[in-house]
Amino acid sequence: MRAIPLLSLLLGGWCVVPAHAGEAQDWLNRLSQAEQQQSFQGTFVYERNGSFSTHSIWHRVQNGKVRERLLQLDGSAQEVMRIDGRTQCVSGSLIAGLGNTPDGTARALDPQKLKNWYDLAVIGKSRVAGRQAVIVALTPKDQHRYGFELHLDKETGLPLKSLLLNDKGQLLERFQFTRLNITEPSDGDLQASAECKAVAQDPDKAPAVKTAWHSDWLPPGFELTSSVARKDPDTKVQVSSLMYDDGLARFSVFLEPLNGATATDTRTQLGPTAAVSRRLTTPQGEMMVTVVGEIPIGTAERIALSMRSDVAAAK
Repeated sequence: MRAIPLLSLLLGGWCVVPAHAGEAQDWLNRLSQAEQQQSFQGTFVYERNGSFSTHSIWHRVQNGKVRERLLQLDGSAQEVMRIDGRTQCVSGSLIAGLGNTPDGTARALDPQKLKNWYDLAVIGKSRVAGRQAVIVALTPKDQHRYGFELHLDKETGLPLKSLLLNDKGQLLERFQFTRLNITEPSDGDLQASAECKAVAQDPDKAPAVKTAWHSDWLPPGFELTSSVARKDPDTKVQVSSLMYDDGLARFSVFLEPLNGATATDTRTQLGPTAAVSRRLTTPQGEMMVTVVGEIPIGTAERIALSMRSDVAAAK
């Protein structure tokens, strides 16, 4: 489960004296450990772009393996089963905001790295789902990322509530438990339904190779974590994808040759997720560059216009 965190702006008129950043780092370390060591089950609500959904979760840590089942309780019965962060089966469509980490492994927060790009502070206490919590704020030091406010369970360090806000204090995303039980789920709880279809690796999928693209500009702190190019089995066109991460926020860049096709520049925002597509003229011809991620839309546009071909640079 990804913590969908946020910002001290929600505290409004509270007179809170933030605790030393060292205490906030300790709590973030507890959060990372809890999700890899603590079994639990419960129900949470997820809000994005003014839309709400309710979900049940069963999360079991056993013999070093993390097994997790998610089930949407309203609307279509979307279901996801994961083992160590890797999707095993899914019904309906993958639940927005609760997807895999790109390499299939859980991502631990690194407070030492995060404090370079966010101000970390313990800013108060709260009570969520009947449990006592400590509020940790991660406030961005620039305009290229969002802030986070985490309400962490005092007993376990698990995220009971998390909020994501933009620089104007507008709520972009909310995750909040309404019920949390820290007992271990049973085998039956972790048994996927018949509608949960197995996710199999396509044996005919073309192997990935390192992509020959880079960005001339990145927001401070974002690093390239994945760079691959694959040939689309249907169109036979090679599509490049790059993923960047600052230890908390992430975005992806996709580059595809237009080959004479018409395409229109677009920019959309759904909650915290920006999607920007721009035509780019390169020595290899016209390309469509698309940037998707939980970053401000102006930052996404600047990244899209900064993509360059390594092939051209080598000539």
